[in-house]
Amino acid sequence: MNSSARTAPAGLVVAVDGTSGSGKSSTSRGVADRLGLRYLDTGAMFRAMTWWMLRHGVDVHDADAVAAHAGDPEIVSGTDPLDPTITVDGEDVAAGIRGDDVNAAVSPVSAVPEVRARLLQLQRAVIGDATADGGIVVEGRDIGSVVAPDAAVKVYLSADPAARAARRAAEQGGADLGATRQSLLARDKIDSGRATAPLVRAEGAVHVDTTAYTLEEVIGLVVSLVDDAGART
Repeated sequence: MNSSARTAPAGLVVAVDGTSGSGKSSTSRGVADRLGLRYLDTGAMFRAMTWWMLRHGVDVHDADAVAAHAGDPEIVSGTDPLDPTITVDGEDVAAGIRGDDVNAAVSPVSAVPEVRARLLQLQRAVIGDATADGGIVVEGRDIGSVVAPDAAVKVYLSADPAARAARRAAEQGGADLGATRQSLLARDKIDSGRATAPLVRAEGAVHVDTTAYTLEEVIGLVVSLVDDAGART
């Protein structure tokens, strides 16, 4: 991590939720690096679970089959914001979990309650270890509402669908904007409509529309929220 990072309050948890393409990952890593905190990408954990299901021939559209295997994979997330890692059964899957096959399958896997319960346990274990060692920035879709409802700082990021599609298409090497936008909106509908831990703005979360801001400006806004939280403690 950044050796010149500022000191954040001990035991700090920063919960960053929001829609796909709103800048959660870049913002969370930037805030963690600037404040000398750990970082956890919970979305990568769901992708890792999905990757394992596909690798082992589990029908991802069969919720009972997915639930039966939710406890099988060993998923380990690294928490260095400058070099986040993720392994499944000891295998580096950082690249594999970003493939088109995982992209197409992660939503149904993520909606299975047994998957969410298993990963919630892992996520809280990582958060507990990190807060004992300083603090952590955690990003996802249910962090402030479910995973860490007592987080000192809660942020909900959003952006205009066109801006989100442009960002995601650029990340994917120039993917079709129209198709990317439809994919993002479809994911929003699934995330917001699922019965278990839907995407919501958590109680007490500060909403930041990132459409008109640069990444550095958004990072600065979140760091200011952390500063404010520290001043109140």
